Amino acid sequence: MDITNPIYSDPNKAREHLEALHWPNGPVCPHCGNCDQDRITKLAGKSTRPGVHKCKECSKPFTVTVGTIFEDSKIPLNKWLMAFRLLNGGKKGFSAHELHRALGITYKSAWFLMHRIREAMKTEPDGPLGGPDAVVEADETFVGGKQRNRATKRVKPKKAVVALVERDGHARSFHVANVNAKTLRPLIVTNVDRATHLMTDESVVYTSVGREFNGHSVVNHSAREYVTTGGFKHSNTAENFFSIFKRGVIGTYHHMSEAHLARYCAEFDFRYNTRDLTDAERTAEAIKGARGKRLTYRQPASLVA
Repeated sequence: MDITNPIYSDPNKAREHLEALHWPNGPVCPHCGNCDQDRITKLAGKSTRPGVHKCKECSKPFTVTVGTIFEDSKIPLNKWLMAFRLLNGGKKGFSAHELHRALGITYKSAWFLMHRIREAMKTEPDGPLGGPDAVVEADETFVGGKQRNRATKRVKPKKAVVALVERDGHARSFHVANVNAKTLRPLIVTNVDRATHLMTDESVVYTSVGREFNGHSVVNHSAREYVTTGGFKHSNTAENFFSIFKRGVIGTYHHMSEAHLARYCAEFDFRYNTRDLTDAERTAEAIKGARGKRLTYRQPASLVA
């Protein structure tokens, strides 16, 4: 990461960088959607802060941060961009404790900031995974501590995460309440094309839903079977995705609250799905996702970071 880049030290340079990413064709009014550059004026009075525009259609002022996760934040934009870069450059994540020390902000602010960035990393599905001649692997893992590592206090029940990973493609992971056929079927058939070849382990939760796809192969891990049929039958792609996910749990985050587990899933999905990009390109894509995802401390606990 080029920490000498002015966008990480100068709030005005950071704002200009956001404007270039969010407004590639000029300012757009977040209030009414007006993008006619003749109907938008940049305010330049001595008492006006930099970056303020006024829409002649709705007569409302705005900046590039309105309607984004940056709106009304007291944290300077250059620190926001630094946080985006650190989280997108860390293969196994970046802890809020480390961020609060690096940026010189409180831990509470760093924790809330990081979850807002994870909201920006969430991407809307662009159709189902797989298709004809494609293979999608389905697997599950469990997040949580082990009782043998506790002296007295009882460990909380583990939380289940299911991942759907297309070979040479994208991944989608989900927190589910229970790993059973009733829970997993709607998730799988919604996110995987029926023309796909489904690859799973021997768990019976996949037996029924597997019949709904073009093909279904099973790898019997309990019989120490991992790769067969000339390298075709395996679930190593999903296992590799989970290996990074679990290293993030164990080595970086240590604990993931069930209320926010879906956000952590979105974070690891985003980095996996943009693995062919450079850290700078990945960061830019995450920043573009910041629009329309404003969160406040007053929102319900299930939404607030």
